[in-house]
Amino acid sequence: MTDGYAGYRAQLLETLRAKGIRDLAVLRAVATVPRHLFVPEYLSHRAYDDAALPIGNGQTISQPWIQARTLEAMQLTGRETVLEVGTGSGYQTALLAQLAETVVSIERVRALSDAARAALERAGIRGPMLLVSDGTLGWQPLAPYDAIAVSAASPDVPEPLVRQLVPGGRLVIPIGDLDHQVLTLVRRTQDGMERTNLADARFVPLIGEHGWGEK
Repeated sequence: MTDGYAGYRAQLLETLRAKGIRDLAVLRAVATVPRHLFVPEYLSHRAYDDAALPIGNGQTISQPWIQARTLEAMQLTGRETVLEVGTGSGYQTALLAQLAETVVSIERVRALSDAARAALERAGIRGPMLLVSDGTLGWQPLAPYDAIAVSAASPDVPEPLVRQLVPGGRLVIPIGDLDHQVLTLVRRTQDGMERTNLADARFVPLIGEHGWGEK
């Protein structure tokens, strides 16, 4: 990719490897997707920092390591149907498009969804389906999903999302209060859910019927 950012992407890859990311498909996706197209232009010089950055409307583009850890935990092979809750900048949507067969992404803020769609088009990524809705309800028309990624903090696991997973499906979500959360891998089992803590995290709140209220 001859966009002048290849060296910065290479540095980010080394950072992710040093922090324990081993999934080669995830690393290839990070190496492929131009993250600078998904941040405000005035922050493009920081696009490949391993840091969260503001994108407007009180939202952020998450730290690349957190996103890579999320994707690695989803264990995608390229054949899955995946739901993303919280489109945000569209960057993780773009990464998912490299890793799964079908990607559905829900965002409650229309302005963010529109900006993400434009960024995905600039990056040449046209596969994901972008929707404006309450992501805590999931998206039943294309359920069940092999994996779900939630990009905002929830007080607990939204039950509709678990119901929309295939048996054995993976859901990665930050769970906790408004100040501190734990990125959590949830597997749907015959008996309900199996949880594994992945990392401490700090996300914006998940607003919706099965998340935090508007206030």
